[in-house]
Amino acid sequence: MPEGCCVCHSCGREVEFSQEELPCDVLSGWLMISHMKGLESVDNYNFCSFSCLKRWAASQIPEIPEIFLKSLGEETAK
Repeated sequence: MPEGCCVCHSCGREVEFSQEELPCDVLSGWLMISHMKGLESVDNYNFCSFSCLKRWAASQIPEIPEIFLKSLGEETAK
């Protein structure tokens, strides 16, 4: 009977472990991130690999609108 379960926040991979297994053995290689959001507000995320962490981190960065980036290269003729 599984006692605990850990799910990758990026790809959804699940790992279950029982009372006989140590979580540190079963989750070897996993990354666990705590995001401090404010006073007594912490979000915890689990990732099965650095690739999943990288994919999730990249999705957290707001994208700059393409039209803004294009406008930086344009020069006005005077």
